[in-house]
Formats: sequence, structure tokens, C-alpha cells
Amino acid sequence: MASLSSRHPQSRPLRRAQAAAYPYQPVKERGTTRSFLMALFMHLLLGMVLYYGVRWQSSTPVGAEAELWEEIPDAAPAPPRPVEQPRPVPQPEPTVRSKAEEDADIALERQKRKRAEEADAAQREAARKEQEKKDAQRKEDQRQQQLREDAQRKEDAKKKAEQERKEQAERDRKEATDAKARADAKARADAEARSKADAEQRAKAKADADAKAKREGAANAQRKSELARLQAMAGGSATSSGGGVGNAAGSGAGSGGKASPGYSDRVRRRVKPNIIFGGDVEGNPPAVVSVSLAPDGSLLSARLSKSSGNADWDNAVLRAVQRSDPLPRDEDGKAPPSFTITFRPKD
Repeated sequence: MASLSSRHPQSRPLRRAQAAAYPYQPVKERGTTRSFLMALFMHLLLGMVLYYGVRWQSSTPVGAEAELWEEIPDAAPAPPRPVEQPRPVPQPEPTVRSKAEEDADIALERQKRKRAEEADAAQREAARKEQEKKDAQRKEDQRQQQLREDAQRKEDAKKKAEQERKEQAERDRKEATDAKARADAKARADAEARSKADAEQRAKAKADADAKAKREGAANAQRKSELARLQAMAGGSATSSGGGVGNAAGSGAGSGGKASPGYSDRVRRRVKPNIIFGGDVEGNPPAVVSVSLAPDGSLLSARLSKSSGNADWDNAVLRAVQRSDPLPRDEDGKAPPSFTITFRPKD
């Protein structure tokens, strides 16, 4: 089309003036079928002319062969054969077209350009939509992959937490078992230590009591011998003085009178803190002790007149009586010569 318009330069200023005067408006389609048929016929005619012209020009001329028997002199070389120049192909005469045909061609070219632009725009729009679809699909795939990864991480964290909880529970159980075992071992050791200490204390207390009893026994024996000596001396002096008065006094000293009603309780309160007994006695059996005292409260003898049935309790009571020497005096300032006192484990 550009070649056709270049052949009519006088029409360009006119078209430019028309384009400046009137804005671009779409050309109304008139005679489209006739213009299309004419353009198709012209294109076919132009194609046939070009085809036959090229074919006529490219035909190879038939060559001829000839043998020369004539001797050619050596000095003068044969002149070169003239090269035949190809004859130019006659160009067809340009066809002069009317203004209506040119307008039809221009409208057709614009329509083709418009359709090509629309097709290109549609193709770009389809490509854009396809790209958007691919981007959306890729984002969706990434989102699904992220969701799967998050779910996997949560599952792994849950499994790890469960494993750590089980391990912690196992450690706690083991520590509790070890602590219980240590506590039991310590309790057994403490019990054994207490039992051993109690045994040692009881053995020591028994040894001390035995030693004290021996010392007190020796002291009592000495006091008894001294008292017997004093009584013998007192008896001798009374006999030498002669008379019933001395007999009456000796009788009074010998009998010593009876103890007051509260004297036994006073002696019990004095002896009870000295009782050392760590054993266990079934029931509350009484242990009755018979005590002989000097007028100043010194212990002359202490013996068990009635047993409680538990030898340890009986011995503890006797040792306590011996530790309490001297015992308190009665209300008249003198201690009774003999009396009994009862001790019970749970009183």
C-alpha cells in the first residue's frame, strides 16, 4: 500500500488537510465485498506476472559444443569469450488506480491493522490472565506448602513436647524413687542409730545405777554398822543408868511411830523424777517397795515387797529409790523407820 500511495504525491497534502480539518473517525464500511474481490484479483494478477517474469529470466540457455582442429599458435593466447549480460526483465507498467480504490485499500488496511491490534490485545490479555492464573496457582501452592510445613512443625513440636514430658515424668519418678529410697535408708539408719543410742543410754544408765547401787549399798552398810554401833552404845548407857525410863525411851525409838497420811505421796514425788525406764509395760501393774529409814531420812534398806511382773520396771523403781537417798522427813521432823510405797508405770 505504501508503494501505491508514493506514486501519487499530489494526494498527500489533501489527505493531511482533511485529517487536520476533520478528526479521525472510523470509516464506514461500504462496498467491502467488492473492494475485497478487486484487491484479491489484483494480487492474483500481480503474483502471476512476477511468477512468469522470474521463470522466463531464470531459464538456462542451451549450450553448443564444437571441436577445433585448427592449430593455435603458442605465442598469442586466445581471446576470452565475451560474457553475455542477462537482459533486464521488463517491469510491468504500474496500474493507475482510482481514488475510490485507494480509499478502499486504506480502509481495508486500517481494518486489518485494527483487527491485528485487537488480536494482539486479546492475546496479551489472555497471556496476562494466564500469567495471573499461574501466579495465583503458584501462590496457592506456596500457601498449601506453607500450611503443610506449619502443620508438620506443629506435629514435630507436639511430639517433641510429649517426648520431653515423658522423659521429665520418668526423671521425676526416678528422682522420687531415689528420694524415697534415700529417705527409707536414712530412716532406717536413724532408727538404728536411735536404737543403738537408746541401748547405749540404757546400758550406761544401768551401769551407772548398778555402780551407784553398789556405792549406796556400801554406804548403807557403813551407815547400818555405824547405827548399830550407836544403838549399842545407847543401849549400854541406858543399862548402866538403870530404870524403866530407859526402856520406855528405847521402845519409843525402836518403834519410831507411824508415818503421817501424806508422807507416802511426798516420798513418791521425790522418787518419781529419778525413775529411768524406756521399756514398754502391758497395763499398769504396781510395784510395791518396802523402805527402812534412819531418823534423819537416810536410806537403810529398800526391797521389793510386791513385783509388778516386769523385772525392768521393778529394777528401775528400786534404783530410783536408792538415787533419792536421803528421803524427806515427816511432819514431826523425823523419818518413819519403815513404810511401803507403790509405783505404777502410767501414773
